[in-house]
Amino acid sequence: MSEHLYLISIGLVPATILVIFGMKYYSAVRQATTRLAHDDAYRKVAEQAVATQTESAAALASIQVSLADVRGRLAAIETILKAVE
Repeated sequence: MSEHLYLISIGLVPATILVIFGMKYYSAVRQATTRLAHDDAYRKVAEQAVATQTESAAALASIQVSLADVRGRLAAIETILKAVE
């Protein structure tokens, strides 16, 4: 009976070491997977930001064209009003 206990106690030390290293590597794999998922999420957010900035730039250009048109019309109206005086 003592031989069995002796063999089991000797086997527990390497088994414990193997379990610890296994948990360490499993943790590393999980962290890498999670980091990859977060990187993909950040990449999608960055793509959405670029798309939104592009839309904003297009809207700003459109507003600038409209403002230039309004300024031109206002200048024409000022010219007419100055001629009437």
